[in-house]
Amino acid sequence: MSQPLMEAPDAALCEEARLALIRDVLERIGDKWSVVVICQLDDTTRRFNELSRMSRPITKRMLSATLQGLERDGLVTRTVYDTKPPRVDYALTPRGISLLKVVRDLAGWAEDNAAGILESRSGFDART
Repeated sequence: MSQPLMEAPDAALCEEARLALIRDVLERIGDKWSVVVICQLDDTTRRFNELSRMSRPITKRMLSATLQGLERDGLVTRTVYDTKPPRVDYALTPRGISLLKVVRDLAGWAEDNAAGILESRSGFDART
């Protein structure tokens, strides 16, 4: 006798995988340096050392890892030119530009609410 097909477990696994991917993406864009790099790229192309200078105090190793993660997620392109020394440019993809809009909104929210947040922190710290 054959077993009936059960769609629910597959659907549940699919939903779990989707939620895991969403958490992974949020972790990427919520890390300490990704948002900084996305803002520094803005709507232009930048070289690695230029990004490094603009994003201080990020280490070159961390910048490299951040750019690699953003490239892997399709948010940044990396273009290597066959010159001596080699030239490498980074730019936002259309997906990265769409995220830049969200990041700018978030930065605006932070700026608009910074004073109130400081006030709340002071009140909280005074109670503890």
